[in-house]
Amino acid sequence: MSPKNATAVAPTPKAAPRAASASHSPVTLSIDIGGSGIKAMLLNTQGKPISARERIVTPAVPTPNAVLRALEQLRARLAGFDRVSVGFPGVVKHGITYLAVNLHPKWANFPLERELEERWKKPVRVANDASVQGYGAIKGRGVEMILTLGTGMGSALFTDGKLCPGLELGHHPWREKTYEDYLGRRGLDKYGKKQWNKRLEEAIEQTAATFNWDHLYLGGGNTKKITFKLPKNVSIVSNEEGILGGVALWREPS
Repeated sequence: MSPKNATAVAPTPKAAPRAASASHSPVTLSIDIGGSGIKAMLLNTQGKPISARERIVTPAVPTPNAVLRALEQLRARLAGFDRVSVGFPGVVKHGITYLAVNLHPKWANFPLERELEERWKKPVRVANDASVQGYGAIKGRGVEMILTLGTGMGSALFTDGKLCPGLELGHHPWREKTYEDYLGRRGLDKYGKKQWNKRLEEAIEQTAATFNWDHLYLGGGNTKKITFKLPKNVSIVSNEEGILGGVALWREPS
């Protein structure tokens, strides 16, 4: 993981915290925690943005306490929300983070959902970040899959719009290592863009044969490195989908 500055802020225009209109209620503060950046935005009930996207660099040592301090900075810029959705880069069950390979070992068994509810006095739901991004991208028909290509490799699988929870394809053995070893940032840096693209083409074929998806979405910052022509049923989705999918967490039973 490359060094990061815990207090560095992306060059966005300075503005006072924006309070949401009551006509948009309930307003969701949607947060996407990533290995390199943490983003947040206010969404209305239809999942449409009602604020600018705010971003802060992920702390250099992203322990729970360090990330929580960064989240406080983002919260201060986005006033007037009624509930919170968080996409987290690791295994999440019932609001507890169990594994975050690309953050820090201290995230094991951390009650992130409860911690934020106690701090902010608002209802909170936490899910895997690829699942949230998938919610923002899928059409809700057939078998749909998303792979996120960033610091690591996230994954989520949906059937007729319903999430199949717990999928961590990035950690699954593939070739001599794992999917994430080849397709995450480590693989890109180690093998170079040409070899990374070749492995991604192979992964698309392999996941199609394994999961029989009808459509595959590719998200994450490293999608801009893709140089080959994608099949018709594979598409790239914006990083913003990782925030826009936050409202969907409130459509599912808690």
